[in-house]
Amino acid sequence: MAKRTKSALKANRQNVKRREQNRQMRSKLRTALKSIRASLDAKDLTAAKAALSRTVSIVDKMATKGIIHRNTAARYKSRIAKRLTKAVA
Repeated sequence: MAKRTKSALKANRQNVKRREQNRQMRSKLRTALKSIRASLDAKDLTAAKAALSRTVSIVDKMATKGIIHRNTAARYKSRIAKRLTKAVA
């Protein structure tokens, strides 16, 4: 059985709230990555370039907040940028 102290109950409330916020951010990231990949697959370079800055911003924000690891963020950004430059060339 879980602890029933005031501090434990508050910590549990905070954990639930943070977990939901992290889940929403991760979902937003996956959606952004999916949209930029779709525009790259459709050869829509203008939409891909516009989506790149939004996606990089989301990735950086998540890495700063510790939702994803900074190396993971770097990997996401690198792979997207590489695909974009390959599509432009």
